[in-house]
Amino acid sequence: MKFLIVWLLVAVTVTVTVVTAVNVTYDHRALVIDGKRRVLVSGSIHYPRSTPDMWAGLIQKSKDGGLDVIETYVFWNLHEPVRGQYDFEGRKDLVHFVKLVADAGLYVHLRIGPYVCAEWNYGGFPLWLHFIPGIELRTDNEPFKAEMKRFTAKIVSMMKDENLYASQGGPIILSQIENEYGNIDSSYGPAAKSYIKWAASMATSLDTGVPWVMCQQRDAPDPLIDTCNGFYCDGYKPNAENKPTMWTENWTGWFLSFGGAVPYRPVEDIAFAVARFYQRGGTFQNYYMYHGGTNFGRTTGGPFIATSYDYDAPLDEYGAPRQPKWGHLKDLHKAIKLCEDALVATDPTTTSLGQNLEASVYKTSSTCAAFLANVDTKNDKNVNFNGNSYHLPAWSVSILSDCKNVVFNTAKINSMATIKRFVAASVDDLSDSKAISSEWSYVSEPVGISSNDAFNRPGLVEQINTTADQSDYLWYSISTNIKGNEPFLHDGFQTTLHVKSLGHVLHLFVNGQLEGSAIGNAGNPGFTKDISVVLKPGKNTVDLLSLTVGLQNYGAFFDKKGAGITGPVELDGLKNGSNFDLSSQQWTYQIGLKGELQGLNTGGSSLWVSGSPKSQPLTWYKTGFDAPTGDSPIAIDFTGMGKGEAWVNGQSIGRYWPTYIAPTGGCSACSYKGPYSSNKCLKNCGKPSQKLYHVPRSWLKPSGNVLVLFEEIGGDPTQISFTTQELESLCAQVSESHPLPMEAWSRDNPTRKSKSTPKPRVLLECPHPNQVISSIKFASFGTPQGKCGSFSHGYCRSPNALSILQKVCIGSRRCNIEVSSAAFGDPCIGVVKSLAVEASCA
Repeated sequence: MKFLIVWLLVAVTVTVTVVTAVNVTYDHRALVIDGKRRVLVSGSIHYPRSTPDMWAGLIQKSKDGGLDVIETYVFWNLHEPVRGQYDFEGRKDLVHFVKLVADAGLYVHLRIGPYVCAEWNYGGFPLWLHFIPGIELRTDNEPFKAEMKRFTAKIVSMMKDENLYASQGGPIILSQIENEYGNIDSSYGPAAKSYIKWAASMATSLDTGVPWVMCQQRDAPDPLIDTCNGFYCDGYKPNAENKPTMWTENWTGWFLSFGGAVPYRPVEDIAFAVARFYQRGGTFQNYYMYHGGTNFGRTTGGPFIATSYDYDAPLDEYGAPRQPKWGHLKDLHKAIKLCEDALVATDPTTTSLGQNLEASVYKTSSTCAAFLANVDTKNDKNVNFNGNSYHLPAWSVSILSDCKNVVFNTAKINSMATIKRFVAASVDDLSDSKAISSEWSYVSEPVGISSNDAFNRPGLVEQINTTADQSDYLWYSISTNIKGNEPFLHDGFQTTLHVKSLGHVLHLFVNGQLEGSAIGNAGNPGFTKDISVVLKPGKNTVDLLSLTVGLQNYGAFFDKKGAGITGPVELDGLKNGSNFDLSSQQWTYQIGLKGELQGLNTGGSSLWVSGSPKSQPLTWYKTGFDAPTGDSPIAIDFTGMGKGEAWVNGQSIGRYWPTYIAPTGGCSACSYKGPYSSNKCLKNCGKPSQKLYHVPRSWLKPSGNVLVLFEEIGGDPTQISFTTQELESLCAQVSESHPLPMEAWSRDNPTRKSKSTPKPRVLLECPHPNQVISSIKFASFGTPQGKCGSFSHGYCRSPNALSILQKVCIGSRRCNIEVSSAAFGDPCIGVVKSLAVEASCA
C-alpha cells in the first residue's frame, strides 16, 4: 500500500511535453514546411563570436529585424581541440544556442561543414588532422573521410539527442555539408567528384529528416540542393528543376584584415541585391553576416584577419542595430512578406520596360505582386507599368505588393540613421583620468631560449609543423663566434642579416637587443627582409622570433600553406663581397613563450614586479580595474601599444595590433550604384586597422578585474583606456516621393491599411527605454543637403521646421511626423521636398 501511494505522488508531478514534428521538403519554388511553401529570410550569427549572455538579445533583434532563420557554422577545431576530447561549454555551447533560437520562434540552418572557411583559423579544421598518417584533406582520402564522418555524425547525434531537428519538433530545417568546394575542386582532379558524392551520401545517411545543401557546388548530387554565395545571386539557377533557388551567403560587407582599411557595403546595394534575388525566383536568402562579432583568442584565420569580425553587418560587433542598415532591411523584409502568397504560388513572368529596365510579375487569380527594376548604374528612369507611371532611381528595385502600389524602393530609406561613438570611460569616479590604471606590474619575457624543452636541429624548420599551432611563437636561435680580425667583416662589425620567411611576422634580436622586425600582409604573408646589425667580438647570439597571425583558411590545399623562417638566413654585405649562410647551421628551437608556460595570462604567479616600463619589447603587463559603470558595450582603446594579445580575467579578447596602419589611399567617396566588390567602399585609410577591442560585460565583475597584456615590440600601457559605445545622434531624411512607412501596409490588405491618403513620415526613436529625445540639432524641410552628422540647408527651406520638430519630439522617446507641405508649409512650390532631422537622446 505504501508503494502505491508513493507511485501515485510521483506520477502526478510528471510533466509531459508534446513535441510536434514538422515535415520539411522542397520543390522547384521553395522549401516546403508542413506542406506549405515558404519565402524565408535568414541571417548568420556565429555563436563563438559572441558570448552566451549576448545570444538571446542577438536572436531577438534578428527576429525584430524580420528574420525567419538563424544560420551558423559548426567549428570543429573549437569543439575537438584534441582528438577525441570535446568541448561544448560556454561560448561553445551549440545546443544552448540552437535552443535559444527555438525559444524565439525562429528556424535554424546548421552548417556542419565541417570545413567552414569563415576567416576562422585553419578553416575550422583541428590542426591534429594534419598529422594523421596518410591524410589528405577535402578529397577522396580514407583517413580524412573517416574523421569527417565521425565529427559530422557526432554533431547530428547531439542535435537528435536534444530533439532539435524539425523532424523531431525542433528548429533545424536545413543542414549543410562541405562548403564552397566548387570554387576550388578542379585542383583536386577526379578525386573531387568522388569525394563530393561520398560527402552527400554520408550526410543523407545520417537521417536528419531535413534537406541538406551544398553551397557553391554546381554538381551537388541529388537530393542535396546546390546554393549560391556572393554579393549578388539573382541569376543563379540550381542544377535540377525540382530544386529551389537559395542564397546561403549574401555578404553584407567584408572582413577586416590587419594592415587594411575598413570595408563597408551601402545598404541600398544590399537591398537592391536582395530584391533582385526574390524578383527573379529566389525564395531563401541568408545574410552573411547578420551579426559578425569578435574573433576572441587565437581564432582568426587569414592569415592577418583582424580581431574584429564586425563585417558591417546589420547588428554591429557589439550587438547593436547598425542604422539605417538594420531598419532599411527590416522594411524590405516586410515588403517581401507582403508578396509571399504570390511568390510561392507561381513562377515570375519577366518583361523588358526599356534599356536596363524590367518588370517581374507573380500573378494568380487571387494575388499579384510585381518588382520593377532599374539596373542602370547612373540614370534614374520613369517607366509605365499596368497603365501607371513609376519613378525608379538608378540601381534600384520597387516592390508593388498588389501590382499597383509601391510599398518599398531599395534606394529610398525610410529608416532612421544613428551615429555612435566610443567615448573614453573613467573607471574611477574620484578621478578624471581616462587611463585604465596608473598602477601596473610587469614581467620581462626572456629573449631567446629559456625552456628545458628546447631542441636542436640542423637547418631551418617550418613553423606550423613544429608548433602544431599551440602558440603563435617559435624561437629560432643560433650562436656564432666572431674574432676581432675576421677579414670578411667591416669596421665596427656592422653587417646585414638577410632573412626569408613564409610569414607572418619576425622580430630579430642580436645579443638580446631588438634590431628590427618584418611583417607580411593579408595578400602576401611571406617576406624577405634585410636588417642592419652590429656584431661584437666573441660570441654573438642571433634570436629570431617568428610569429603566426592566424592560419590559412581558404583555397585549394590551404592546409599545406606553411609559415616561419625557411631561409635563407645569411650575413650579407661582408668586406670581401661574400655572404655567410647560417641556414644549414645547428639551430636551437623553442615553441612558445616562457610566460605562456607559466600561465602569466591569468594574472597569477609571484613573478610580477611593480612598474610599467615603456617601449620595452617582450613584456607582460598586468593591472587591476573596476568595470566601467552603466550597460553600454565596452572596448579597450589600445592606442599607445604595439602588437600583442590581451586577457581579461583570464579570457583572451584577441590579438591587438594598433600600429599596423592601413594604406592612405582608397577611401574616396563610394556610391551604392553599380556592382559592389570588397575594395569598393573603404574607410579609415591611413589609420590603424583596429584600435578598439571588445570586452564583453559578462566577463567583468563590478570590481577586482585583472587585465594582462603581452607586448611584443614595445608600448606604453598607461595610455590605453576603456571606452563605451554611446549614441551621439539620431537622424532621418525622407522625401515627399518616398514610399509610405511599412506600418501603413498589412499582409491581409496589401493595398493599404487606411482608406485615407497618408504621406511619407519621419520616425525617430531613442534605442533605450529610459531615454527621451533631448534636443533637435538640425531640422530642415525643403532641399537639405548632406548626411547624418553633416546636414546643411539647401536653396529652399521652411522657417518653421526646427520649432515644429522640437514641439513634436522633445521629451518623447519616439516621435513621427508627416513629410508634407501641409505640416511645414511650402517653401518652394513645384519642387519635391525632403525633411532632414538630426536629434539627440538623453
